[in-house]
Amino acid sequence: MHQTNCENAAMLTPQTVQPDLRSAAVRGLERDVVLFGLKVANTTMHDAVSWIIRRARDRQKTLLNFVNAHCLNTACRDAAYRDVLEESDRLLPDGSGVRLALRMQGRSLTENLNGTDLFPHLCDAAAGHGLSLYLLGGAPGVADRVAANMARRYPQLRIAGARDGYFGENQEAGVVDEINAAGADILLVAMGVPRQELWLARNLGRLQTSVNMGVGGLFDFYAERISRAPAWLRRMGMEWTWRLLQEPRRMWRRYILGNPAFLLRALPDAMRTRRLQRPDHGLRQRHLLALGRRLHWWLSTRATQLGKRMLDIVGAGSALLIAAPLMGLTALAIRIESRGPVFFSQQRIGLRGTPFRLWKFRSMYIDAEARKAELARRNEMTGGVLFKIRNDPRITRVGRIIRRFSIDELPQLWNVLRGDMALVGPRPALPGEVAQYSLAARGRLSARPGITCIWQVSGRSNIPFAGQLAMDLEYIHKATLTTDLRLLLKTVPAVISGSGAY
Repeated sequence: MHQTNCENAAMLTPQTVQPDLRSAAVRGLERDVVLFGLKVANTTMHDAVSWIIRRARDRQKTLLNFVNAHCLNTACRDAAYRDVLEESDRLLPDGSGVRLALRMQGRSLTENLNGTDLFPHLCDAAAGHGLSLYLLGGAPGVADRVAANMARRYPQLRIAGARDGYFGENQEAGVVDEINAAGADILLVAMGVPRQELWLARNLGRLQTSVNMGVGGLFDFYAERISRAPAWLRRMGMEWTWRLLQEPRRMWRRYILGNPAFLLRALPDAMRTRRLQRPDHGLRQRHLLALGRRLHWWLSTRATQLGKRMLDIVGAGSALLIAAPLMGLTALAIRIESRGPVFFSQQRIGLRGTPFRLWKFRSMYIDAEARKAELARRNEMTGGVLFKIRNDPRITRVGRIIRRFSIDELPQLWNVLRGDMALVGPRPALPGEVAQYSLAARGRLSARPGITCIWQVSGRSNIPFAGQLAMDLEYIHKATLTTDLRLLLKTVPAVISGSGAY
């Protein structure tokens, strides 16, 4: 939901932005949009950098800030911070949360203008126009490290000064004097939201810098203290999950609680915006009823799906990090006991009959599939669809242990991250099993398959297929985020007890 700036930044190699000051001046930033009552620039990276450079070159006093889901949440409960945003000369959109909120309004975001991506373009453009930067904020030594790193990347860049953000109110006037004495054109303040914005607003009249902007935790990334999310995760608009995994204790409230809160605020904001945009106010009542139906549909389908996907990514990513040592030991034990690969993959049938490759730790000898036919008559699952027997001779000693505690299923967390599976949902079936499904049983394919579900916490393989089917269909028809969280909590004691695991 929230990707960068106001918190994030990282090292990257941009394609150089050479601002066309004349064309930018002509075009301006005419495509502003309104979010939560705040005017946000909906423009390109090229024009945004051009605007900053032009303001700095012309010595125009400017206050610029970024807004993302966390910033907008904060503005809803902090009146002083909201006032600063309203008084800013420009607000730039940052992150997938802003993109989603605009989409609810029926608009599209021209470009994600987060500080992470903008900073190197700004440095390159400032160097080309002989403008200097002052870096204020971060822990001791961080701003100096950023200055050194960027000076190496852009030899013509002038860094007028740098200092940390660890100073008290009694030192504030002295810090402003230091900045003014440095003669910088552009001031970047990295103190986090909303402290940096309030500090800038309080001292704007005394500062002699032209462009003044709050940049959140950007310095930590360009000082190489914290890594940025992989490109594929950024393209998905899920960079916030990487940030959460890096600092879960500090960030869980912002993302786990903040993201759903932002969506709940964005929905009525989008409804108000759409209502104001309607040319025919005589149909207002009908439109309100239609919006109500859309809202009900969105909350019952899209909102639940989005929440479930967020839960899947955060939960699976966190679990993989926590379970990494155990998974390493498991792989070693499998390798020592029997020949063959550590992992076992198998084609399964997923959402709406789509096949995918499921991953598990290998718990059987490598000839297990070849021996299945000779053991078919010993199948203990009624109904003939599933195949399960206690004391299966194909299972290794290590396999019995990892099956007993469901350790063999840990690699499926990767399937969850990929989107093939969910944390909660009907277990993915084999193609041969699906071929035997009745029309009712095919209802299991209407949901994304999961690692756990109702029957996994209610007896597992002790429950016959008909019972499993009934429980899966019950889950599909009544699935909510609350249901998923409750089933995940129940999964822990079920795994520890090992009831029905064989």
